[in-house]
Amino acid sequence: MEIFNREMELARSAGVEHPENIPFLLEPKTANGQGVLLVHGFCATPRELRQLGEHLCRQGFTAFGLRLPGHGTSPEDLAERNLEEWLATVERGYQLLRSRQLKICGVGLSTGALLLLKLSLLRPFSGLVLLSPYLQLKHPLAPYAAILKLLIPYQLRDIPVAEHAFYYHRRPLHGVAQINRLRRELARRLAEIRTPTLVLTSAGDRTIAPGTARRLFDRLASPKKEFFCYGAEVPHVLTTDENPQQQDVFERTAGFLKQLNAQPAAPAS
Repeated sequence: MEIFNREMELARSAGVEHPENIPFLLEPKTANGQGVLLVHGFCATPRELRQLGEHLCRQGFTAFGLRLPGHGTSPEDLAERNLEEWLATVERGYQLLRSRQLKICGVGLSTGALLLLKLSLLRPFSGLVLLSPYLQLKHPLAPYAAILKLLIPYQLRDIPVAEHAFYYHRRPLHGVAQINRLRRELARRLAEIRTPTLVLTSAGDRTIAPGTARRLFDRLASPKKEFFCYGAEVPHVLTTDENPQQQDVFERTAGFLKQLNAQPAAPAS
C-alpha cells in the first residue's frame, strides 16, 4: 500500500478536492491474478475510468486508476506539468501492481493510451486496451501548440457546467505541446511494440483525426491485436454514461483481457 498511499498524498498536497478525482484501487473478493493499470485522458481525472475499473473488479481484476499530475486541480497547475512527470506516475502505477505479484495489463483512454504504449517499450504487459488512441489530433493547429502557447496559453472548450469538476474547460496549450512530444516519440517506435492489444475507437470522435486510431493500430507489431470502430453516435470518451455503447466497451475490454489470463506476460519491447 505504500505506493498507493503516496499517490493519495500527492493528490491531496496538489489540491485535489473532489473525491472522484483522486486515485482509486479496487480489489476483488476473488482475484484472477491480473492487475489492470487504468490511465485517464488529458484534462480529465481518474473518474473517467472508475466505472470501467468497477466492472473489471467484478470480473476478478485488481484495478488501479491513477491521477496524472496537473489533473483534478486546475488548468494553471496542468500548464506547469510535463511529459516526464506523467510517465513517472504511470511507472509508479505499474510498480504498485507488480508489488502484488500480478500479471499487468494496461487500459488507457486517449492520451492515457499513448502513455501506456510508451511504458510498454520499457516494461512487460500481458495486454493493452487502447480506447480512442491517436497519432494526430483533429484540430489543425494542434501541431503548433509549442509556439501558440506563447500567444494563447489556453484553448476554451465547451464543457457542461456539471462536468467542470472533472474536465477542464480551459485546455493549456503547454499540455498539448507535451502530447505532441509523446506522439512524435511513439510514431517512431510503434513497430517495436509486440504486446497483445485491443484498440477501440469511434466514427463520432471529434477530438482526434479521422482514421488516426486505425493507422496507429496498423503500425503495431503485436502478433495478437484486435480493432473495433463504433458508429457516429459514440463520442471520444468511450467510458462514461454519455456513450450509448458504454456497456459494450466494458464487455469487450474485460473479454479481451480474460483471453490473456492464461498467457505469459509479453517480454519488454
